[in-house]
Amino acid sequence: MQTFQSVLAVASLDALGLDPIPPETNLSKLLRFPLGLQESALLPLEQIAEIIQVNLAEILPVPEMPSCVLGICNWRTEMLWLLDLNHLVGYPPLTAAGTPVAIIVTVNEYAVGLVVPQVDDIELHDLQQLQRSAPGLFPPKLLPFVLGALPNGSTVLDVTGITQYHLWQIHRTGVS
Repeated sequence: MQTFQSVLAVASLDALGLDPIPPETNLSKLLRFPLGLQESALLPLEQIAEIIQVNLAEILPVPEMPSCVLGICNWRTEMLWLLDLNHLVGYPPLTAAGTPVAIIVTVNEYAVGLVVPQVDDIELHDLQQLQRSAPGLFPPKLLPFVLGALPNGSTVLDVTGITQYHLWQIHRTGVS
C-alpha cells in the first residue's frame, strides 16, 4: 500500500502513481485519515478532487459561522469553504500544531475542503459489504455524516451528508 507521508503536497490524486485496480474487481478505493484522537475514517476516492496542504494563517475567517467552519481560501480561482472535520463530527477541533491537509470533496459540482491533521493511506474495500449507519452504532453527533461501517469496523463517511449539512449550509448561503 502507498502511504501519504511523502506526498502531502500532492496537487492531484493522479500524481500518486498507484497501480490501477483491475477492471473486473468490485473493490472501491477509499482514503483513510485520522478522525478524533484515536479513530480513523474513510472517504470514497471517487469523490475527492484534490488533497492540499493548509496554512491556517492564510484562511479568511467568515463572521457568524459555526465554529466548525474554519473559513474560506482561494482554490483554483474559486473560494473554497474549509471545514474542521473533526470539530464538525463532535471531536476536539484542530490545533495549530503541524500542517493540516484539506481533502477537497465534490458533490454536484460543489467543492468543500475537509480539513484533517493528515491523510494516511488508500485502501481497497468492497462497499457492498457496508453496513448502513443506524442509531446506537455511532456517536449521535457523527451519525448524520456516516455512510456505514465495513465488517472490519472501519467507518465510511458520507460526503453528501457532510457537504449538505444544514447547520453550516444555512450560514453559507450569505457568502459566495
